[in-house]
Amino acid sequence: MIHKSKPNIINIDKDFKKAVSYAKELFLSGGIFIYPTDTIYGFGANPFNEDAKMKIAKVKGRDEWKRYIFLIQNVQLLQQYVELNSEKHIDFLISIWPNPISVVLKLNSKTSEILQSETGAFRVPNNRFCLKLLSEIQMPLISTSVNRSGNPPLLEQSLIIEEFGNEVDAIFYSDTKSYFEASTIIDLSRDKLELIREGKFKMDVLQNKLESV
Repeated sequence: MIHKSKPNIINIDKDFKKAVSYAKELFLSGGIFIYPTDTIYGFGANPFNEDAKMKIAKVKGRDEWKRYIFLIQNVQLLQQYVELNSEKHIDFLISIWPNPISVVLKLNSKTSEILQSETGAFRVPNNRFCLKLLSEIQMPLISTSVNRSGNPPLLEQSLIIEEFGNEVDAIFYSDTKSYFEASTIIDLSRDKLELIREGKFKMDVLQNKLESV
């Protein structure tokens, strides 16, 4: 982590290119940062960098990295990390993304060995900053709620800066936000679709969409 008394605090609405460039730099160098998504603010880092994952776990107060959601640019890139043997499932993912819907999928053998997990939750976010950053890094990006373990997520940048200002390398924020709601999480690692957490998108809608593709 870059040691300093305060992180770089960047308004992505005012300096979009600088924000994306610096977030990419931090991602590639093993730094951690806070950024807006299509749901709530998240801690971001490279999921394949053990030091970065340990930094986030330390800041949050618990080693819970296996619960992190990974943002990904598109379904095509996703297939480098997971097993999607069903065309129906591929069509389903294409039909629901980009949206605040996170999907638990079976990791391929290489990714499973690196992450020491059989499954991972992925989402193509409906957010300009996230999608631009993802297009630059061409890798999954950690997205986990900005909070201490056991506490509710922080939603306002002033509270985020106050709480975590000395513990991350940068805080990216936006003045525009239409809603604050965690993503719907579904499990598609097996044949049957299962609901893990309901958010904006309801289970019956997603089930009907899967059956229609």
